[in-house]
Amino acid sequence: QVQLVESGGGLVQAGGSLRLSCLASGRTFSSYAMGWFRQAPGKERAFVAAISWSGGSTVYANSMKGRCTISSDNAKNTVYLQMNSLKPEDTAVYYCAAKVRVVAGRWTADYWGQGTQVTVSS
Repeated sequence: QVQLVESGGGLVQAGGSLRLSCLASGRTFSSYAMGWFRQAPGKERAFVAAISWSGGSTVYANSMKGRCTISSDNAKNTVYLQMNSLKPEDTAVYYCAAKVRVVAGRWTADYWGQGTQVTVSS
């Protein structure tokens, strides 16, 4: 069984910052890529960022590139997403994911957290 628990969401003004955390437990993630996705109201879930579990490789969606940083702390089994210069269009439920990969040209994952709401006010 795999558990992913997100925290750190909330309400922030435009231009502000938030750091999301994802605590992973259960099956070992030593070979999994971890990542973050988001889903805005009325839209499909979209890829935000991914990181190899070693932390040596990262990739970002164009929508967040330059404004967010994904990192991991293996000792704490935790993945972070630091988001800066937030915009109202960043408002969404943010999901932590494990075993992140590209399938048929689309980012997907095998395991998901319950999500944490991020609301950016203008």
